[in-house]
Amino acid sequence: MELGVTIFLTDKTMPITDLARAVEERGFESLWFAEHTHIPVSRATPYPMGGELPDEYRRTFDPFVTIAAAAAVTERIKLGTAICLVAQHDTIDLAKSVASVDRLSNGRFLFGVGYGWNVEEMEDHGVDHKRRRAIVREKLLAARELWTKDEASFEGEHLRLSASWMWPKPVQQPHPPILFGGAPGPKLFREIVELGDGWIPIGGRGLREALPELRRLMEEAGREPDALDVTTVGVTPDSVDKLRHYESLGVSRVVFFLPSSGADAVLPLLDRYTNDFLAVLR
Repeated sequence: MELGVTIFLTDKTMPITDLARAVEERGFESLWFAEHTHIPVSRATPYPMGGELPDEYRRTFDPFVTIAAAAAVTERIKLGTAICLVAQHDTIDLAKSVASVDRLSNGRFLFGVGYGWNVEEMEDHGVDHKRRRAIVREKLLAARELWTKDEASFEGEHLRLSASWMWPKPVQQPHPPILFGGAPGPKLFREIVELGDGWIPIGGRGLREALPELRRLMEEAGREPDALDVTTVGVTPDSVDKLRHYESLGVSRVVFFLPSSGADAVLPLLDRYTNDFLAVLR
């Protein structure tokens, strides 16, 4: 099982180049970035975690620009989105960004995707939140065509792509791993089985019950359940035993939160994660 870290990178956090180097130097496997393009002031949609919306949601950097910067100063760590709000992107631009960062990082990109929760944010992008799952599915299907075909086209209910050329292609074949974020349930699991390479649950609660069902569905569809990438994001570690428990369930990767702060707060916590958990699990 691998260990990584995630952060809402903002204009108030430590520089991405310094953070990426620090994460790689300490031996972590991966570094992940959240996405919110903007937050409408109306705040009509409640924050899913309860309470006030943290300030970093208003200030988050574009994840693909961030990943390109991190890739330029590192050689080993994997770089991922946790998660990319696919419905809010132009399909062709998104496919180009994914292929570009995978090429620039020499195949180190992990494509964490999700549906979003902020209704007003989606609406500003012209997205009907009730149709967001269907929209995400078609955008990923169309992007997959662009990544894998010399001449790509797609015809769906929500989008159309005329016969097109698009290079560069991703380094990873057939494309970077697609990991779906979200709570366990039949809808999400069907989408993982059809289009995904893994699942990004927030935290570790309920994994013991959910993972056997997801693996069963993978096997029924003729896919290898043991190849499933299960990445728990947002874990607050309190013991090595908890990490060993996740490992026993078949979790591939545990990703710890870092605060959206300066180096004086981020680096000591990164060192604690390194000494208390990474060094022990190596």
